[in-house]
Amino acid sequence: MDLEGYNGLPERPQMLPPPPGGFMDREELIQHVGDFALTQGYVVTIKQSKKDKVVVLGCDRGGVYRNRRKPIDETSAEHSRNRKTGSRLTNCPFECVGKKDDDMWVLTIKNGSHNHEPLKDLTEHPSARRFTETEVLSIKEMTEAGLKPRQILKRLRQNNPELLSTPKHVYNVKAKLRQGNVTVRRLKTMKPQTTVSGNTLATTNEPSWRQRYPPRVPNFIGGRFVDSRSSTSIDVINPATQQVISQVPLTTVEEFKAAVFAAKKAFPPWRNTLVSIRQRLIFKLSELIRRDIAKLATTIANEQGKTLKDAYMEVYRGLEAVEHACGIGSLQMGEFSPNISYGVDTYSTREPLGVCAGICPSNFPAMIPLLMFPVAIACGNTFVLKPSENVPGAAIILAELAVEAGLPSGVLNIIHGTNEIMNSIRDEDDIKITSFVGPNMVRLANGQHIQPHMRTKNIAIVMPDASMDATLNALVAFGFGAGGSRCFLISIVVFVGGSSKWEDKLVEYAKSLLVNGGSEQDAALGPVSSKNAKEHTFRLIQNAIDSGAKLALDGRNVMVTKYSMGNFLGPTILSDIRTDMACYKEEILGPVLLCMEADSLEEAINVVNKDKYANGASIFTSSGAAARKFQSETDIEQVGINVPLPAPLPFVSFSGSKTSSGDLNFHGKAGVQFYTRVRTVTQQWKDAGYFFDSYPPPMPMPMPMPISDGSEQNHHESLMVPTTSDDLPMQQASF
Repeated sequence: MDLEGYNGLPERPQMLPPPPGGFMDREELIQHVGDFALTQGYVVTIKQSKKDKVVVLGCDRGGVYRNRRKPIDETSAEHSRNRKTGSRLTNCPFECVGKKDDDMWVLTIKNGSHNHEPLKDLTEHPSARRFTETEVLSIKEMTEAGLKPRQILKRLRQNNPELLSTPKHVYNVKAKLRQGNVTVRRLKTMKPQTTVSGNTLATTNEPSWRQRYPPRVPNFIGGRFVDSRSSTSIDVINPATQQVISQVPLTTVEEFKAAVFAAKKAFPPWRNTLVSIRQRLIFKLSELIRRDIAKLATTIANEQGKTLKDAYMEVYRGLEAVEHACGIGSLQMGEFSPNISYGVDTYSTREPLGVCAGICPSNFPAMIPLLMFPVAIACGNTFVLKPSENVPGAAIILAELAVEAGLPSGVLNIIHGTNEIMNSIRDEDDIKITSFVGPNMVRLANGQHIQPHMRTKNIAIVMPDASMDATLNALVAFGFGAGGSRCFLISIVVFVGGSSKWEDKLVEYAKSLLVNGGSEQDAALGPVSSKNAKEHTFRLIQNAIDSGAKLALDGRNVMVTKYSMGNFLGPTILSDIRTDMACYKEEILGPVLLCMEADSLEEAINVVNKDKYANGASIFTSSGAAARKFQSETDIEQVGINVPLPAPLPFVSFSGSKTSSGDLNFHGKAGVQFYTRVRTVTQQWKDAGYFFDSYPPPMPMPMPMPISDGSEQNHHESLMVPTTSDDLPMQQASF
């Protein structure tokens, strides 16, 4: 295993076992276990090996030795000469096994516990005395020249004064050389190798999962990217080209348990980490996201289908949430009430809950995860994230950036899967709360708090006096953007007083949108996210036409020459829509705008109030009276006036309504409230000087008030406090 490059450990090594998983070959498995062990404060060695079948790995005990003989008192007469005390390596029960199954090596943990403390400094371990590749070759040359081990060691130390090896280590290397073994895989130093100029050599190798074709997306467990043992996977398909971008494994229940275990193990040290340190890590993550925003946007455009412009806007919106989480120092502050009784103070704090989980949809691969885990971990929680199986790339990039930012192992974990993993999250007792965004509500587990954000519908009301150009631009941009696959999408437009003067212009504006592959710079509208979504949208369009709707603009026959196999649907406008039609009741995952008419503002408001999925509503008008009436009479919590969608910034609480959202949400103080609990402490100190021999204590005499105009009457006499305890009313103490 490659131990190169490790010259230190995290502040609090946790001695976690490596996450189980599958690997392409034996050496990759050994390196995975060895590298993970070094991050946790122990060193792994090969205990048993059958080259093509099995390898058993154990703990090298962290370099702690135990004497074979009892120590001798050097002050006694018996200690007449220095006698070398024998020692041996103390056994550690840790053991993991790698077995070859078909063409894959599978790692399982036989015993994940240790009987010793983590190693504080890797340079203390005997492995640090091993030679570099250059030194091994030098030993070979000097041996052939007839030099003795001590002479060889002396010359090696001329070039490397810090060399800790002994003549015994040179003998071992010479024995390997006599056998024709010149490999230095297990002889590399733990110290980072440097170039002549002194700069540390960087590793440029891509991880093995990226080198496959198609890449098999790994889980992220305990700070490591681990291939799933599952043999079942789902293809991630570019909706514009139909090419397979990657494969997502259906994570096993055991791997899910490993992710929860890693998160649970990481929670105690993470919750005790200073708030300032957590802030710095979130700041660093924000910086790295901004650096790699192009990579994230390109991945989103390729996997989800939205245009690059929409993908960039998505990442920027998620970045705002990360930047908001950087202010956790003030967001998580509690309250303090001094002297609520004699010598008694009360204060409350907001404390993290433990392991949190997030279930994400496919329409916002980066923004939804960034709305979830940064604020959760900033509050001191650990997190298990399940991205959509259709768009996993952005979540994995975020995990890579979290590692680069210095997030401790186990604080963030990512697992993939479908309903089975969602059920496991729901039923897991160690998961305290779950944030869920998706089309349908999941059944809640007993005792688990959930933050649901389900299918939503946004309605725009257009008054006759609304500005023509501004209104049409808003309807087109927010009615067809992101291929129609966004929860903040105008689904329905209600034209008050009729749509005749609006419809032709709306069609003209919609036709100007260029339909193209999402990764193309000039694309205004990309493909629908999947074939199923396209077919479902086509059925709803045809059903609406059969039910009496008017097809003002048909986008079903749009052709994109460069991407002839893509899931494309052009802007589509249906008018004369009724509330009993399927297209009104069901969620449309495509660029389809439904148009309705209302005779009055009251009728339009009634449409909003009766829709159980209405999440937000906007009105376009130049009348302040109409806007005020709309604001006060709509039974909805997200209200917009002359804006297409009332989507707040992260520092303002996002409020859902009806069946579309729960009682708490991601944004603002509500997000911090969801990921924390209030702990109230009431304290009293006996040395504070507030204790008396009797209770109630004597009350001080009130100060007389100055009387003006020579009056002898003090109008405050009724407020005079009795001066003796006999006159005091009985009080109840609650200590």
